[in-house]
Amino acid sequence: MSEYVVTMEHVTKTFPGVKALDDVQLHLKAGRVMALLGENGAGKSTLMKILSGVYTRDSGEITIFGKKIEGDLNTKQAQALGVAIIHQELNMCQHLSVAANMFLGREITKGGRLDNVEMNRQAVEELAKLGIHDLDPDEAVGNLTVGRQQMVEIAKALLINAKVLVMDEPSSALSNAEITEMFRIVRELKAMGTAIVYISHRLQELHHIVDDVTIMRDGKYITEGKFEDFTMDQIIANMVGHEVKNQFPRETVEKGKKILEVKHLNAGKLVKDVSFDVYEGEVLGFSGLVGAGRTETMRAIFGADPKDSGEILLDGKPLEIHSPGAAIRQGIVLAPEDRKKEGLCTKLSIRDNIALPNLDIITLGSPTGKINRQTENEMIEKGKSSLTIKMADAEVEAASLSGGNQQKVVVAKWLARQSRVIIFDEPTRGIDVAAKVEIYDIINELKKQGVGVVIVSSELPEVMGISDRIIVMCNGRITGEVDPRNTTEEEIMTYATQFGDHAAPASLSLAS
Repeated sequence: MSEYVVTMEHVTKTFPGVKALDDVQLHLKAGRVMALLGENGAGKSTLMKILSGVYTRDSGEITIFGKKIEGDLNTKQAQALGVAIIHQELNMCQHLSVAANMFLGREITKGGRLDNVEMNRQAVEELAKLGIHDLDPDEAVGNLTVGRQQMVEIAKALLINAKVLVMDEPSSALSNAEITEMFRIVRELKAMGTAIVYISHRLQELHHIVDDVTIMRDGKYITEGKFEDFTMDQIIANMVGHEVKNQFPRETVEKGKKILEVKHLNAGKLVKDVSFDVYEGEVLGFSGLVGAGRTETMRAIFGADPKDSGEILLDGKPLEIHSPGAAIRQGIVLAPEDRKKEGLCTKLSIRDNIALPNLDIITLGSPTGKINRQTENEMIEKGKSSLTIKMADAEVEAASLSGGNQQKVVVAKWLARQSRVIIFDEPTRGIDVAAKVEIYDIINELKKQGVGVVIVSSELPEVMGISDRIIVMCNGRITGEVDPRNTTEEEIMTYATQFGDHAAPASLSLAS
């Protein structure tokens, strides 16, 4: 009998005009975590959708627990064979309870009615297997954090006796405490003999749980082996096809005049007396745990959330900002944390996404508000060329782009305005390593142009690698300011855990 619970050999898949998979192989062992790595567009998700029956392969062989799959594999067959997938964007009914979501489509009935008592009992039992004892099976899933919802999805997979679990970017939207909890559950699953495919762009977290790696690039299999046999530089080089000498390129630029001043800003419960300055020629980083108030501070500055008090000055002049529109017109823009929901209209074209927030520019001088197509085309072309946005043409939907190119479109619409301050909230979340470097290069170019750049990041290596100065927040307040070239992760964590007079242990890690 083979040592592998899943083997995929010579798998190919073609979509109209695109060969997504070209002679790909994959080998998965029981009780081990295999990291499936590659850039956006490498074919990882396509391969996993074939394994879980969402897509059918054009050719190739699949064997699951010794059973060679003849013909097409559908989702029900894959589930029956013990394959489950937890997608990056959780597919749950928010208004239904924990138990109802776990039994969706497989409800237990008694006397022609739903047997909620039995479903609740089994839900509690499955959650307990994962060491989760404080989740009410009657609680609506929509009331849970993303991390808790993910635990429900994992328990649901156990309920159908899944022995192969695919986890697609499982940590991308989790807090550090939730990531730690997820790692604990992954170890529990390994102990049960579950084979796990772990897809993640957060390479620094792999050493916590990963046993094996398989690397793909441009729809092709590149290499595989034990994680311990690879250096991180080797993993990255195999992913991108060349050596990445500097993951965090920081340009040295002479510090210029003060651009932005925030004085005694208060907003809601998580922005308390926040004051800071932003200068030309620097990138100001904001660090802290989830819930520290970083995002809330940026939203208050941008006018997305109302401020209770405080002043915002741009080039020494006080601003009145009561809405995002007012902030945009006065030169302050935000690339938000959730670019798909708040930064883009994914169903609209790239052209529309860049043009819509700039209608005042492309209709300038027109008494009827008619769009100047030449101005619009120049704006689109400038964004495409200066940011190297990879797209067939500007008419395709923004949803069709990779995460890195979506982020570039968000930036492109603000560059068209010659904005004075650009705030990036989690600029590289869900983006592969090569696209991250491209985003950092864009940030450096903005810095050289004298734009005020602020970044919020939950990844300590990132905020330390790209920032010139770091402000640390905890519980809505600024608790420290450090020079990233003369600090440590431990020092930042000490500031990040100053809840009143009590600091949490500095051994905790901000980025997992």
